[in-house]
Amino acid sequence: MKKYTTGNAHQELSAAATKRNSAHMLPVCDWLADLPENTQLTDLIEVQFKQTRKGYFHNSQHLPLEKGTKVVVEATTGQDLGEVVLTGKLVELQIKKNRIDASRYEIRQVLRIATQEDLERAEKAHALEQQTMIKARQLAKSLGLEMKIGDVEYQGDGTKAIFYYIADGRVDFRQLIKVYAETFRIRVEMKQIGARQEAGRIGGTGPCGRELCCSTWMINFSSVGTGAARLQNISPNPQKMAGMCAKLKCCLNYEVPVYEDASKDMPSRNIPLETKDATYYFFSSDPLAGKITYSSDQHIPANLQTITIQRANEIVEMNKRGEKPTNLEGAHASFVQAEVGFMHGVDQGDVTRFDRKHNNNHHHDHRRDNRDRRHNDNRDKQ
Repeated sequence: MKKYTTGNAHQELSAAATKRNSAHMLPVCDWLADLPENTQLTDLIEVQFKQTRKGYFHNSQHLPLEKGTKVVVEATTGQDLGEVVLTGKLVELQIKKNRIDASRYEIRQVLRIATQEDLERAEKAHALEQQTMIKARQLAKSLGLEMKIGDVEYQGDGTKAIFYYIADGRVDFRQLIKVYAETFRIRVEMKQIGARQEAGRIGGTGPCGRELCCSTWMINFSSVGTGAARLQNISPNPQKMAGMCAKLKCCLNYEVPVYEDASKDMPSRNIPLETKDATYYFFSSDPLAGKITYSSDQHIPANLQTITIQRANEIVEMNKRGEKPTNLEGAHASFVQAEVGFMHGVDQGDVTRFDRKHNNNHHHDHRRDNRDRRHNDNRDKQ
């Protein structure tokens, strides 16, 4: 029997995911790429480097560049190698969307299309990233710095490396930069990232079974609050609401605009509904279905009544005029009851009903067989 070892399985999967994501990070769909006048509108291009890092460059030499072309571009010091992911008019729109100030952001030049020598040099430089990261973590720990080196990215020519680190507060890493420069013989750039950015650079699989959004298509990270979960009536369970980065899941924000639009006509949760029989307090809501559930007790679920948003607004207006309806349902009672009755009918139909029907037929067949057998016996006797 073949034996499987899992000692370095996590590291191998992480490395494979990093390699895959660095080459297949989903870019913006360039739907103007097939138009011949697209590249004539502007010489700007968008270049992607390792994973989520991108930059904008001028193609002043008018090289025949298209999506997927490997190019060598100018860097702060030296040269870097990346992949073209966007050309033409959409690059200007991306710059505007990302709120990049052209007066402060220096747009450098594309030097050439990458040759085989450039690709080999970059591959050798990137092969050093894993061992450099491990050594960098040890050096930072030896200096007693409260920080974590999350990733290391070498420049295409191998003369510079970006050290991505995570820290809760400010870190004085001036001595660390000197140690890194002497140890690795390269130029050093320190860049602080958050937990979400770290998860995006490492990659992984979410609880939904798909690759992490931050490592496949997300570039900018917006803040996620618990209000998004409350708006969607999601149970406030930290284990279910947290993502791989131990922060609130980014997908909590995806459907928030839909719920906000559906909830704009709902009355305030703090407004109780007064009837002739009792006072009802907000308990829960289903904005997409247009329903609100009220309880006759302010602290526990008691005598729950579900009504439509329209009916709730009607009662609120009646209460403002000093009027109290007989009950919550009112004219909408038949509609609510009919829907509830339909739901109960669905719940009653379980899969075992087919078994019971089959068993009944079996008994009928068995009695019919016995009757036929007795009839044949009597005919033989005659």
